[in-house]
Amino acid sequence: MREGKHHLGRIVFGAFEVDLRTNELQKYGVRIRLQAQPFRVLEMLLERPGDLVTREELKGRLWPADAFGDFDHGLNKSINKIREALGDSALNPRFVETVARRGYRFVADVTAPDDIPAAAAPGAGDLPAGKDQNRVEAASASAVGEGVRKSFNWKILASTLVVLSALLFVWKWQRTNRQSTGIRSLAVLPLENLSSDVSQEYFADGMTDELITALGSVSGLRVTSRTSIMLYKHMRKPLPQIARELNVDAVVEGSILRSG
Repeated sequence: MREGKHHLGRIVFGAFEVDLRTNELQKYGVRIRLQAQPFRVLEMLLERPGDLVTREELKGRLWPADAFGDFDHGLNKSINKIREALGDSALNPRFVETVARRGYRFVADVTAPDDIPAAAAPGAGDLPAGKDQNRVEAASASAVGEGVRKSFNWKILASTLVVLSALLFVWKWQRTNRQSTGIRSLAVLPLENLSSDVSQEYFADGMTDELITALGSVSGLRVTSRTSIMLYKHMRKPLPQIARELNVDAVVEGSILRSG
């Protein structure tokens, strides 16, 4: 979707949702803290996804002429806050792309749940009141529930495979490194998307998040934050060099391929 969505209440992109009515940013339903000014910048970018929003436009709308302070510093800080909240990178942007000396562009596809009114649901205008409508609603709820269950089962399977692969990697690393006294710090590199479908990047990034969260729950193990490891997405460096740069004992790398 490549059209302005300022008039709508909600905007969804990847795992994120922006609620313009409450000025909230959420990921998987969990609220992410984003200050007022960065949120307004993000909102303005989301109005025209795929289009260049110039620095002059941002200044004219969000920074009044008589405002005190440095506009360039304020805008750069707001963009950094947005990228931090989204886990994005200026070098390999998935959401906010910098157009040098001109402005910024929101590069991810966005959808608006509010676009689809309840009356536009298939067959909604033809349903009689009473038992038939109740049966249809029950059937719809059942179908949705089945879809959720299938999705949940897939996530469990994928998470299990990735975690098992990671644990096997760590175990092998410990066995082969005779000087190791144990792994106390770990970095999970962004999982590589082996599919030719670019939209599956969100799935790969989501599984990376799940793996970081799962390993982060291990007592006594420090896991590098997502913000730090996203700088290495699509970056080809020797693992020992990455381990030194991130100051960790071990590095986990892997790939994702979704089928079906």
